[in-house]
Amino acid sequence: MADDKKRREALLYHAKPQPGKIKVVPTKKYATQRDLSLAYSPGVAEPCIEIAKDVNKVYKYTAKGNLVAVISNGTAVLGLGNIGPEASKPVMEGKALLFKIFSDIDVFDIEVDATDIDKFVETVKAIAPTFGGINLEDIKAPESFEIERRLVEELNIPVMHDDQHGTAIISSAALLNALELAEKDIEKVKVVVSGAGSAALACANLYVALGVKTENVFMFDVEGMLTTSRTDLSTLQKRYAKDCAKMTLADALVDADMFLGLSAGNLLKPEMLLTMAKNPIVFAMANPVPEIEYNLAVATRNDIIMATGRSDYPNQVNNVLGFPYIFRGALDVRATKINEAMKMAAVKALACLAKQPVPEQVNIAYGETKLVFGKEYIIPKPFDPRLISEVSPAVAKAAMDSGVALQPITDWDKYKDELLERLGSDNKMVRLLANRAKTNPKRIVFAEADHLDVLKAAQIVYEEGIGFPILLGCREIILELKQELGFDAEVEIIDPKTKEEEERRFRFADKYWQSRRRRGISLLDAQKWMRERNYFAAMMVNEGEADALVTGYSRSYPTVVKPIMELIGKASGVSRIATTNLMMTSRGPMFLADTAINPNPSADDLAKIALMTAKTVKLFGMEPVIAMVSFSNFGSSSNENAQKVREAVAYLHTNFPDLIVDGEIQTDFALNPEMLKSKFPFSKLVNHKVNTLIFPNLESANITYKMLKELYKVDSIGPIMLGLDKPVHIFQLGASVEEMVNMAAVAVIDAQEKEKRSKSQKNN
Repeated sequence: MADDKKRREALLYHAKPQPGKIKVVPTKKYATQRDLSLAYSPGVAEPCIEIAKDVNKVYKYTAKGNLVAVISNGTAVLGLGNIGPEASKPVMEGKALLFKIFSDIDVFDIEVDATDIDKFVETVKAIAPTFGGINLEDIKAPESFEIERRLVEELNIPVMHDDQHGTAIISSAALLNALELAEKDIEKVKVVVSGAGSAALACANLYVALGVKTENVFMFDVEGMLTTSRTDLSTLQKRYAKDCAKMTLADALVDADMFLGLSAGNLLKPEMLLTMAKNPIVFAMANPVPEIEYNLAVATRNDIIMATGRSDYPNQVNNVLGFPYIFRGALDVRATKINEAMKMAAVKALACLAKQPVPEQVNIAYGETKLVFGKEYIIPKPFDPRLISEVSPAVAKAAMDSGVALQPITDWDKYKDELLERLGSDNKMVRLLANRAKTNPKRIVFAEADHLDVLKAAQIVYEEGIGFPILLGCREIILELKQELGFDAEVEIIDPKTKEEEERRFRFADKYWQSRRRRGISLLDAQKWMRERNYFAAMMVNEGEADALVTGYSRSYPTVVKPIMELIGKASGVSRIATTNLMMTSRGPMFLADTAINPNPSADDLAKIALMTAKTVKLFGMEPVIAMVSFSNFGSSSNENAQKVREAVAYLHTNFPDLIVDGEIQTDFALNPEMLKSKFPFSKLVNHKVNTLIFPNLESANITYKMLKELYKVDSIGPIMLGLDKPVHIFQLGASVEEMVNMAAVAVIDAQEKEKRSKSQKNN
């Protein structure tokens, strides 16, 4: 049932709301007749004439310079084999998506119906004028080697077969750092390779380029060790053939320093691992089942340094660490090829990055207290935002130094800033949230689980490992909906109104009455309210029977907030509850506050809202840069609404001088660095990228976030509750399934943080 559901989910994802994963979006205005006359006839003739005079101007007037072709014939697709060009298209579209979100490179995927090398090469050469680079993908060996070799020689744009070189580059970076930790000399290490396909050969070739001796590489395929007596080896495989009697993998591993696996699961047995040299390096990269399971390997050898291809273990060798940034650097200097110097530069940049202090955002994403270079961290994490600003410049510089760059970079600081700006179009924060939640999932009450969309969200939260749902609502309806969704996991279902819950209901009511009896609540009132799911759910969190609560899908916000405010107290030191929405904008994540609670906050309230929002921004691994927005700029109006914002800013400047905050300021100046620097060079926001807006009232904040959401389809997470003692978060009425899943992840992270704080206070 679970496999069937995953299959349906994958098919639905690719089919709806429109087929496929990529589309073409205009980059120029096209609203008026004048716009169209410039975009096409007659205006388009002018750049055509310029390019005809100088073909290099195609980079100036067209998208070629940021356009890569992902090209395959479908002969070696993932673990599916030769499934043909059409069947490979979803994979190529997926690769296009990765290019865009990690390095802001546009992609056309091209599926070629040609298995003949000459025909394939001629086809790619014929369409190459369209592109700034070619990424070859999922082409079977040995043809892939010859295809790449010829295209590199015959084209004047970067060409790389990522299946070969991507894995080689990432694992080479890991190898350099593993050798350093193991205190081994690269020229003396014995390397045993299980697998002799394109990726294994590319890895071995790059290891040799780094200093491994060819005679120290022992390679195996399904027929056994590569030896000179074999007649079935390709020219490339013969490089590693040994002139000796055939030996088994177990024999070769005796005293070996490294095992590289690009073959099949469970080939490396514990007893074989035990025969390896001291501080063995094991890269078991078969997917989804490694050559030896990670936990088994580290239990067998406590001195092992291990990497896999899986994201749920340390040291994932993931190609996304390489290809987006290698092509980014190559395109930005208009490299005519991706040569060995550029690949080596990527290797060294990745290896070096793993030794640098890790940004808090990365620690948060992976649920680590502090990632530090060592056996469990020898290569950077895929969500590390520094990859684009470290790897791409290294590749670009290597292209320049090796003489293949046609457009050299002169201002490297400016270039790095531009690279970091490109990340603003990516929605990485959602992935960071989910990853962080998965590190320590919590029990989450879904108070309206008898609504189909709420139950869908709970199902995703459970299946993705974000949390453990507790479903509140009518049991019969929930069971019926679970069956409809194929949600067959055993999760707790609670109907607060039933006789089965009477004892707990009365117990909760008594607790509630005890806390509110001097505020007009009778015991009878308390017992009545405990039949209502939001009161009941809030008490579950209060009493430690759940870790977090999410609610609000089917009822207005004020209706849902009331029981929460009555039952859930304020956090220590907090006098004002507020909310913030996290908006995934094209310029990066933006926090907006207060979007749901305080209609007309005072200056004191605004300062407190800013401080609570800043704390939440830091929780997401970002340094808060706060604009206190208004219709006025720095005293240009004496209106009382502008005045209260000024007073709040003055208080923050005096009492929290290290906080990057300023105002009152109009939103366009806050978000436009050039305008701000030109008109208000004294502002604390100058040379900083604003990521937080504090609004003067609820009306302006609520209108703004909902307008962004609907007009520009900006994803929103929130309103996130600020200042509560317990992890309780309220959906907007009619929230989407995706929004509810994201809010559940926020609730889990909130619970994790409150748990840490509680433990810290107890220890102190």
